[in-house]
Parts: sequence; structure tokens; C-alpha cells
Amino acid sequence: MASRPVVNVRSPAGASSGTVPLPAVFTVPIRNDVIAAIHKNLAKNNRQPYAVSSKAGEQTSAESWGTGRAVARIPRVGGGGTHRSGQAAFGNMCRGGRMFAPTKIWRKWHVKTNLKQRRYATVSAIAATAVPSLVLARGHRIEKVQEIPLVVSDEIESLQKTRDAANVLKALAAQPDVLKVSSSRTMRAGKGKMRGRRYRQRRGPLIIYNEDKGITRAFRNLPGVEIISVHRLNLLQLAPGGHIGRFCIWTASAFAQLDDLYGTYDKPSALKSGYSLPISKVGNADITRVINSDEVRAVLKPAGPTRIRRPFTQKKNPLKNRAVLFRLNPYARVAIRNETLKQAKNLKAAAAGPQPKKHTDKMTPAGEKFLTTLLAP
Repeated sequence: MASRPVVNVRSPAGASSGTVPLPAVFTVPIRNDVIAAIHKNLAKNNRQPYAVSSKAGEQTSAESWGTGRAVARIPRVGGGGTHRSGQAAFGNMCRGGRMFAPTKIWRKWHVKTNLKQRRYATVSAIAATAVPSLVLARGHRIEKVQEIPLVVSDEIESLQKTRDAANVLKALAAQPDVLKVSSSRTMRAGKGKMRGRRYRQRRGPLIIYNEDKGITRAFRNLPGVEIISVHRLNLLQLAPGGHIGRFCIWTASAFAQLDDLYGTYDKPSALKSGYSLPISKVGNADITRVINSDEVRAVLKPAGPTRIRRPFTQKKNPLKNRAVLFRLNPYARVAIRNETLKQAKNLKAAAAGPQPKKHTDKMTPAGEKFLTTLLAP
């Protein structure tokens, strides 16, 4: 199933206190393309509808002057005594006019995503959290973490104080990732500052628990730390931005629940109706190693001379190239052969000189029997 079938369980002090089998979900294929596509669709479901005012740019009385005034026929503001009078209005090309195709709140904001696709992306994102290189590539500071995936005993589910939660992260060597988030907090550029999105910051560890006995209250105020139940795993948190490799900290009971949630390769899920883990169609993803293996090379033909095919079709004259001529007209081979033989015969006759004419016998008249048959009634 894996090169390391068990994972150490850490105590809140950071010491190893036991082992737990590695769930099969961590061995499913990691499909970065599927995760990015599904994340893009799921993220659209959180958008808040927006639109410009239906009256914007049209809150004036303007009428077209018609033809005959040597000006455009667009509606113009009436009246006088101000610069505004006579100015064009309403059009999207006008100053103070409405926009082209004003946005409406009944736009199609939500995207339906198939359940099997969402589950495939979720299990693939879970598997990516167990690969240290992917977690490091995503930017998490896990250089001093003892083991990935990181499993902690269920004692942390009963924590009540943020001070205790911070001490646990420090003992697990996960504090550098929290400090990275704290130092990354910057003011947002643009008008998002006015709309409840004043600051931007990185993402920190994701705490995954089985039972909430106070763990959410203990970890919720730590910068960048997110808490989620193992029964509510969400792709938006497992792969923020569609980027795989989120640093996850599991409680022991939540880690043990994964086989029941997603099943194994031998049995389907016990909590999701009719769901089984996806299986890779290729057992060994290293195609170069497969091609160069002794089993494959034994049935392949030896490599011949390299031939570089022209990237274009070469035009050949059939009047000069016999091979092309015979391909276009197979009878040309016979005609050329006959012509060659005829020329050889003529040359031989010319070399022999003029030949005396042969004297033929005089024509004999037809016999009596022939005439009788010819003139028979």
C-alpha cells in the first residue's frame, strides 16, 4: 500500500506516543489538473452578486435633435444657461452615460459540479498533503516538523485556551508557519479595503479534528490557522487557490476515520453510498523506467538509423523523376520499355545498311472452286 504503512502519533508535547495505520486515501493518484478545475468551479459558489444601478447614466431628460443640425442624432440634454445643456446623454460613449450592457444580479453565479468529480478532487488533495515536497513547494515552513502527515493525539481536541494551542504548535515545530502568516499581513490595494477585505495574508496550518470539545475556540484566533471537521473536508481549504500541498495537522481519531469515510481499495466507503477510491490506470507513473525496463526492451526491435522526416511535402517533377512517373502512371514503364526496344531495333537496322527488297511471287487467280462458293446463290 505504501512504503511506510504506519504513521507516528505525537503527544501535545511533541513526543511520539504510538502509531496509527496510514489510510488508503493517501495513496490515490494526485491529479493537479482535476484539483485546479474543480476548485475553480467551487470557488464561484461563494461570489456575492453585484450590478450597477438600473438608473445609472439615464437620470436625465434628453431627446434627440433629429436631422438637419449637422450633429449626431444621439439624445441631448435640453435647456440652457449651463454647459450641460446640449451635451449628449444615455449612450455608453457619452460622458455621464450608462455603461454598455449594464451588469445584472441575475447573472449565472453558481456552477454545478458533479459529486464524483468533487470527491475525486478532495481525495487527491488529501493525498497531496502527505507529500513533504509538495507542502514545502506551497510555501509552508515545515523544515523542522518531524513527520508528514502530522498526527497528534486526541488530547488537543479538549483544549480551551489559545495559549495552550500556541504551545502545542510550538512543540510540534509548526510555529514557524504561523509566524510566516503573521508577518505576511498587508493592506489590500484597491477598494476592497472598504468592502470587508481590508487585509491580505497567507494561509497557515489546517487543523482537522473528529469531535469538537473546545478545539475550535482554542485555535480560531491564531493567524492563518483554520479548523475543520474530518466529516466536512472541503477542497477550498485542502488546496487554497487550487494549489495542492496544504500543511495539515490531524488528530488521531480524525486520521483513523479516513478509511471509513473514503474506503480502501478492498472495500467501499462505509459513510458515502457507493463510493470507492479512484485507482490509477498506470501502476508505475515513471514511463521512462517502464520503457527502459528489460521486459519491454526484450520484445522491441533494435534501433535502426535515425530518419528525419521532412516537415513539408517535397514537390517532384514526374517528367524527370521516373519513380514518381511510374507511381502516377504504371503503364509508363511498359511504354518506355517498348520505345527502348524499338529504338534499339532501328539502330541495329541502320547499322546493317539497306537491305534488298524481297521479291514476292505473282498473285495467282482464285480457283474454280472458290469462285463457285463465292457466287453461290
